[in-house]
Amino acid sequence: MSQPFGLVLCVIPARGGSKGLPGKNLMKLDGETLVARAVRHARESGVCDQIVVTTDSNAIAEEARRAGAQVPFLRDEALSGDLATTETTLQDALQRSEQAFDCMFDICVFIAPTDIFRVPRWIADCVAALRSDATLESAFVGLSTHKNYWEQTEDGSWVRLRDWMKVYSSRQIRRRVVREDTGLASASRASLWREGRRIGDRVMVLPHDDDFTSIDIHKREDLDLAHAALAIRAQK
Repeated sequence: MSQPFGLVLCVIPARGGSKGLPGKNLMKLDGETLVARAVRHARESGVCDQIVVTTDSNAIAEEARRAGAQVPFLRDEALSGDLATTETTLQDALQRSEQAFDCMFDICVFIAPTDIFRVPRWIADCVAALRSDATLESAFVGLSTHKNYWEQTEDGSWVRLRDWMKVYSSRQIRRRVVREDTGLASASRASLWREGRRIGDRVMVLPHDDDFTSIDIHKREDLDLAHAALAIRAQK
């Protein structure tokens, strides 16, 4: 598939435990589990040589395999708790996948099952960006927004994130910022993941304007919103 350009690994983290919405990765939207939906998106992108689901759950592993992913290992308990970081999980998945498949990957794709409003083409675009520019470390999608942002300083006062946000104008013409959406679609050099980093500093950001991507499923209300949003999209 992509061998002339280096192998591409897609990793989908899907642990079994969740305090906010227990069993969420096996819950269904439009007749499809969250983990199966993510696997399908990776397959439809057409750029992933291996699609690996990293999980600590046998049930999720079985569902992932039915959807067409590989589950060559179960995640260790130390990487399955609430405090386990995505970066450590991805690093572990890359290392164990390279051992399992006896190969070295060049590009690593990360997508999250809880981010459901993904366009498979976004994955392909992220990989294409790295292949077309050897200086890039990472590429990811992000929501383009005209909203202003503030942060609290050490003395407790609030300041605008950027000075130009002091100027209010029509949303159609004002400058915008982009929210990082790596869980929707991101690709990085495998060397970064080996260092325990999700994305690098030299990046390409691929903006999108789909506000529904703000729905990230971590509690029951999020799942209800997702069902409603899918119904709205079906009417178009």
